[in-house]
Amino acid sequence: MEPEDTPRPETAGTAPEQLVLEGIPAPSGVSQAQLRALVEAIVYVAEEPVTPAQIAPVAGCPEEEVSQALAELVREYSAPERGLAIREVAGGFKMATKPEHHDAVRAFARSLKPPLKLSLAALETLAVIAYKQPITAPEILAIRGVQGAGVLKTLLERKLITTCGRKSVVGRPILYRTTKEFMLQFGLKDLSELPTLKEFEELRRLALGDEEAPPVEETQAGMPVPQADDA
Repeated sequence: MEPEDTPRPETAGTAPEQLVLEGIPAPSGVSQAQLRALVEAIVYVAEEPVTPAQIAPVAGCPEEEVSQALAELVREYSAPERGLAIREVAGGFKMATKPEHHDAVRAFARSLKPPLKLSLAALETLAVIAYKQPITAPEILAIRGVQGAGVLKTLLERKLITTCGRKSVVGRPILYRTTKEFMLQFGLKDLSELPTLKEFEELRRLALGDEEAPPVEETQAGMPVPQADDA
């Protein structure tokens, strides 16, 4: 009878990263270096931010050890010679390019395919929802002063906002809030990191691809809203 620690023939010699990709739990007792490499591979291939709780079962080790490996990777990738970083975003960890390379990376990406842009009306509505959520369409109308049903539809289709029930008032209007995709697109860890008025202006310019975008003004409701019509 073979000892219990003898690798199974179908997995012998297979790297932990490959075991995860094949849906086979990684063996327990991996070294810290192996665990760090495994966690790095998972963060790299994941389309959504991943948490230590998600990684621990396939790594075959406690969640605390995965958290430690993630912390070490965050420090390692923060070195100036690295072009990528591992950041905590939307409740998990995700690999992304560093801010100092964004202009060059953006220019390269634009050379490959047309950029996906949001209109001023869409950005204005998104800002209202982000700062005032959960919020109804009539409340958005009261702040913006213009109808925006088409804009809401666009933001829903792009998964930047979602519905979250109905408000307990006459007519029971639908409530809207931002999504995890919104936090991913804007690089936010959580909603407390929403940009200031000045930062929102810069984000708006980048999304529009326009360095001469109209100025942003404060509304009476305290919202940073760019001045534009829906037409």
